[in-house]
Amino acid sequence: MNWVQLLSNKRLGQEQQPHVEDDRTEFQRDYDRLIFSAPFRRLQNKTQVFPLPGSIFVHNRLTHSLEVSSVGRSLGNDVSRLLLKKHPELIDTHITELGSIVSAACLAHDLGNPPFGHSGEKAIGTYFSEGDGRFLKEYFCEETGDRLTEEQWCDLINFEGNANAFRLLTHHFKGRRPGGFVMTYSTLASIVKYPFSSNLSVGKRKFGFFREEVESYQRIAAELGITQYDSPEGTLRYARYPLVYLVEAADDICYEIMDIEDAHKLKILTTEETKSLLLAYFPQEQQERIVQRMSTVDDRNEQIVYLRSCVINALETECVRVFVENEEKILNGEFEGSLISHIHEIPRQAYRACEKVSYQRIYNSKDVVDIEIAGFKVITTLVDLMVQAVIHPDRAFSQLLINRVSTQYEIKAPTLYGRILAVLDYISGMTDVYAMDMYRKINGMSIPTL
Repeated sequence: MNWVQLLSNKRLGQEQQPHVEDDRTEFQRDYDRLIFSAPFRRLQNKTQVFPLPGSIFVHNRLTHSLEVSSVGRSLGNDVSRLLLKKHPELIDTHITELGSIVSAACLAHDLGNPPFGHSGEKAIGTYFSEGDGRFLKEYFCEETGDRLTEEQWCDLINFEGNANAFRLLTHHFKGRRPGGFVMTYSTLASIVKYPFSSNLSVGKRKFGFFREEVESYQRIAAELGITQYDSPEGTLRYARYPLVYLVEAADDICYEIMDIEDAHKLKILTTEETKSLLLAYFPQEQQERIVQRMSTVDDRNEQIVYLRSCVINALETECVRVFVENEEKILNGEFEGSLISHIHEIPRQAYRACEKVSYQRIYNSKDVVDIEIAGFKVITTLVDLMVQAVIHPDRAFSQLLINRVSTQYEIKAPTLYGRILAVLDYISGMTDVYAMDMYRKINGMSIPTL
């Protein structure tokens, strides 16, 4: 792969249209288009890790995405600057706009996640693989006259928020323009963390695009010159688009460090435990300087904020170094793992320690588990009822449910797969509050005031 071809401001769905005269670059327009969109606004009411806030504000999907985008911009700008020193001949390409591309992709990376965080994502996949949706694997739908293919079934049992984000940005929903959000090829390629089809990820629930979006990704990959690997018939596998590594690094940095800070605010971790975890990212001499500066602030939360900012800056610098040093491997599709997994030993060990504490003390804390249990029940119930409605649309209750669904979702698609994807489009687009409200109404636990 080469940078000249990899960086394109061509827009999916508007390939033949001339560029709009604007002071903004096409990649900056991507960012603006995303931040003013309804799916992005809905992220403010979607769980990141902790239950949505009461008296103490913690991160939701919206604040997380904004922070990831900020770190992503820094990563892209720093990599751009260093790559230009190595390759001055790239000055007339879009290499100077890496910060804008990565920040826009970071802004979009969680758009496809359903309500209730990863619990909602898992609930959808296991509804088909373990729950009441198992019958659909062999089911023949008389209404549509077809059944699911093996490839389509793999999409459902491995439901993945990343693939759903790519669908949201590229699918032609009713009432919207062709090409979805009409994003640039480079921004779209930057969000596909797992560039292979779902039938290569059985049991892992990680893939890059649903069957309906395969053609869109193939078009993008061909235009950008993304390496395609040999794979078994009926499957697709590509090398990672290079900027995916920067989007992934920004996400890795933010969710790990910010989850630690949130845990401190919620008193899951003590101040001393939090300081110990975050100071471990630095050599002893640097730790002493940081502690000295931190001691000038009396407020404990502000001390942690300062320490957190030092860690994020250190990790950002490390990831930039790893990317630039491994540029050739990345372009050849030979780089393995994430950028974080290749940083220097001291910060890498500290990051692993944070991961261990997060799994033991945060992700398995009572409040987090409780929201996952509730979310699992809500999502599986809604998916089941809506799936039954679209395969039996003639039933009275089915008609009531279908009438609630916006016309942009193709609930009456001509194929069984299309109808099920429309159900998942509808449910994954819900906020936590909307999903809970619908669940209560369906179960007669909440009756609207007349």
